Amino acid sequence: MMFTPAADLFAPEPTSTAWPAPAAAMPAPPAASVVAAPSRDSAALETVLRHPGVWRRKSPAVAAVDVLPSGHAALDALLPGGGWPRGALCELLSEHDGLGECSLLLPTLAALTRARRRVVLVAPPYIPYAPALAAAGVDLQHVVQIDAAHADTHWTAEQCLRSGCCGAVLHWLAHGDYRELRRLQLAAESSGTPGFVFRPLAAASQASPSALRLRITSAADGTRFELIKCRGRVGGTTQLRLRA
Repeated sequence: MMFTPAADLFAPEPTSTAWPAPAAAMPAPPAASVVAAPSRDSAALETVLRHPGVWRRKSPAVAAVDVLPSGHAALDALLPGGGWPRGALCELLSEHDGLGECSLLLPTLAALTRARRRVVLVAPPYIPYAPALAAAGVDLQHVVQIDAAHADTHWTAEQCLRSGCCGAVLHWLAHGDYRELRRLQLAAESSGTPGFVFRPLAAASQASPSALRLRITSAADGTRFELIKCRGRVGGTTQLRLRA
């Protein structure tokens, strides 16, 4: 509320009888164009939505994704961008061992090692068969196996992902919670390194921060791969014939 000073309330009467022109006779000021300033919240939201890691289901197109080709045409056609996403965590959820879940990655691992990129295997449940890896084109000089204790496997995989000196990190995780997976996902994002986590199929019902999740089950004519989570795609299924 504005108060008028007392001096104005009791001002003396004017000595002149000339009164100012009526308001109607005075020229009207030019109309000012009013431009609404954009809301800070709207601008911040638009910035977030333009991030390449954010995908909206209603979007007509999917943002470009940096990928590693899987080497399987049917699988590449299923995955956004045509391959495994770099800088992301991929979960391979198997019905049981020996469905070809490791063979699925062999073309990618061969391409990485031929490019002299290090591939790290963290606590594999079985001894890797070197002749089979070499026959698939994997350069064994760039393959590192780390047999960490059970309590240290998660920390080991996280440090390998975060280091930025690996082409890919494979991690066998029988038991893991959301917090551990979240740390692995963030480590992969920070370095641009793809991480592959092998988990039992029962984990498919659990929430996960991983960028990609594949359900791997046996089928009458090969192995069935179902995309149950992926940035940029709702779902899909393909079937391949793979050797364990």
